[in-house]
Amino acid sequence: MEAELTADEARRLQLRAQGFIGARPKGGVPAMLERLGAVQLDTISVLARSHELVPYARLGPVGRAAVETAYWGNGQTPTAATRTAGRPTTAPGGRAGGVALAGPAGGVVPGSSAGRHAGATNGQGGFGTFEYWAHAASVLPLGDWPLFAFRRRAYLQRGWRWHKVPEGVCDEIRARLKADGPLTTKELGGAKASAEWWDWSDHKIGIEWLLDIGEVVCVQRVGWRRVYDLAERAVPAELLARELDDDACLTALVARAGRALGVGTRADLADYYRLKQDQVEQVVEATALVPVKVAGWTQRAWADPDALAELPGLRGRHATTLLSPFDSLVWDRARTSRVFGFDHRLEAYVPRAKRVHGYFAMPLLAGGRLLGRVDPAREGRTLIARQVSMEARATGTPSRTESSAAALATALWRAASWVGCDDVRVERSDLPRDILDSALKNATPA
Repeated sequence: MEAELTADEARRLQLRAQGFIGARPKGGVPAMLERLGAVQLDTISVLARSHELVPYARLGPVGRAAVETAYWGNGQTPTAATRTAGRPTTAPGGRAGGVALAGPAGGVVPGSSAGRHAGATNGQGGFGTFEYWAHAASVLPLGDWPLFAFRRRAYLQRGWRWHKVPEGVCDEIRARLKADGPLTTKELGGAKASAEWWDWSDHKIGIEWLLDIGEVVCVQRVGWRRVYDLAERAVPAELLARELDDDACLTALVARAGRALGVGTRADLADYYRLKQDQVEQVVEATALVPVKVAGWTQRAWADPDALAELPGLRGRHATTLLSPFDSLVWDRARTSRVFGFDHRLEAYVPRAKRVHGYFAMPLLAGGRLLGRVDPAREGRTLIARQVSMEARATGTPSRTESSAAALATALWRAASWVGCDDVRVERSDLPRDILDSALKNATPA
């Protein structure tokens, strides 16, 4: 008999799975990445880039340098000036140590690793990283490298992804990387064929294609540019040799998605790693996920059994924070509407005159609810909320209005402190100005 969950229980399960309820997750950024399975990357930077905002929301004011180190190493990037031709330096962070190999059902199998790793470690072995296509372009735990073999094979079988690959360019890139070690696209010959953002050079097309099919990996970011190296040199041999069939890959990823969501429908589980729903359907019974019914949900759902076991005693701290629009708590818009009753869209690419909530409106999470949106900016050492838009239920009564204003003020001052600001200003808000001003004053750090 399927377990039955209330909508509130489903919401709490997702908050637990994503690290927003109870004690702050231990293990820092590497453990957070392992828990989430993927952190989406995006070029937009307002207060910080999205991959920095994700750990901030869960862990508090973690140093931004620590975030970069956890994803890409210690920042000592091998460049053309520091490499010896034919003898690439060790990738940032050193050797992979004891990388955890992902099991066929999403578990981990301990294993030592040889050679350099793609990204970073937590300094204690394990928790290597690599960049690949998951929900979108994402940082992923290196132990999950084998799980994306199905996608690499699909690209290879198709023969191209964004662009047709010019003849001979891949051989040239392989030879350069083999001889010179890690290189940026600029060092390979430049990323653009013209001033248009979409007009990639032959070398950019070639290197991105080799990343798509798993022949190269990103070992570092420099000024947001990827530094590429051969996978055979940067990924531990045990992982490269572990070629899972499609069903094993999909089973593991669906299991991982279920743990990261706590509970989800077939569509939810598919969206997390951008799988097809029929792919989820063919493997979900092979995972350890438990079929459940959620009140108000029209579709069948599956839950993480460990999360279900903890549900009766699930309580404790609720995070009060601003979220990146690309945070995995809210990146699935349809699910966010169903679970939180919160309809949200990124308006960065909407013409200014047509924006409703602002360029980079960040959802406000407090008390386990999404209370509104903040469109932030910075002017010198002042964090500015260009626009604050609260949900109707967050201001439905005087007491709710006051508590929502207090949550907003707390989130704004915490974010300000994190990005090095010592003042906060709200330009436009649908909260009463006197209540908002009082909340901001009361939340001001001593």
